[in-house]
Amino acid sequence: MFRVPVYTPARRDVLRLGLLAAAMPHQSFAAATPLKIATIGAGRMGSALGGLFVKTGHPVMFSTRHPEELKSMVDGLGPLARAGTVADAVAYGDVVVLLVPYGAMPDLAKEFGKQLAAKTLVLDVSNPILPRDGDVGAKAREEGAGTFLAKLMPGARIVRAFNAIGAGNLAAASNRSPERTGVPLAGDDAGALTLASDLVREIGFDPVVIGSLAVGRHLIPGTPIGGEHTAAELRKIAATLK
Repeated sequence: MFRVPVYTPARRDVLRLGLLAAAMPHQSFAAATPLKIATIGAGRMGSALGGLFVKTGHPVMFSTRHPEELKSMVDGLGPLARAGTVADAVAYGDVVVLLVPYGAMPDLAKEFGKQLAAKTLVLDVSNPILPRDGDVGAKAREEGAGTFLAKLMPGARIVRAFNAIGAGNLAAASNRSPERTGVPLAGDDAGALTLASDLVREIGFDPVVIGSLAVGRHLIPGTPIGGEHTAAELRKIAATLK
């Protein structure tokens, strides 16, 4: 059975998430078409990214195997935020955001692959990390994370995004001026890429599609495209990728 890592938010993280509304420009709060978004995993990146989606008007379900431990976080984010199990989240979301170790992806795919294939968008924010993810991580690195995941979840509309920016920098990088922070995206489904781009734009970033899931192997920390860049910088870097 698939197990999502447990996360207990620190009080400072709850306060930071609750104060995001004050830090973000007013116009970023109104989502044109609210979508139900589910996060599989609710660690630092899940709470930060999900919090930004909530602030733009999207209802978000954060999931873990102990959803009661997320109460303080979801209470701090307001009525659009809720917590549930992984099964609850998969059933709930129009968009599902994957934020679990790559070592857990085979079990996740086995248990929920068919349901994920029916979603409008599966946003892969995870990265294969060799010391943590073992043989699965090594294979994902060799094949490319997006390509590996697509084989595990046939039919899923996968887009890799937010893989190369740290959770601690996410809120500060949102709606940065005078030039927004760029977010590179990689995917094979045009509709999923368009939707992912819209969501990225809504929460205060400039989306930059760098190519297919195969090119998405570059979307990991430590590569030239990793870290924080403007959209123009990302396009220059992406032009050099193969």
